[in-house]
Amino acid sequence: MSTPPVEPPPPAASPSPGGESSLGGATYETALSRVEDIIRRLDGGEAGLRETLELVQEGRSLIEFCARELEAVGRGLEELRLEELVARLESAPPAPPGERGARR
Repeated sequence: MSTPPVEPPPPAASPSPGGESSLGGATYETALSRVEDIIRRLDGGEAGLRETLELVQEGRSLIEFCARELEAVGRGLEELRLEELVARLESAPPAPPGERGARR
């Protein structure tokens, strides 16, 4: 019984001008969907040894890509929160002179 050839893993992710990373043009959602397909194929127990190795390698690349995407989004959210905090501090009325840094 021969197994169908598996495409080689996509290249490593690289940022695009719009701020999105790509994995051979993939988005986080398409990469995640492919990981789910790989898991189903492996769970089915029909993949041969070589195909299993190739699927695991591809899955690892996709999972690393997804992790980088999540980290990038997390950093973006942190930056937004910092910008919001700075804006609030800049728009807050100054404290009266007696309350600023008063020590006894």
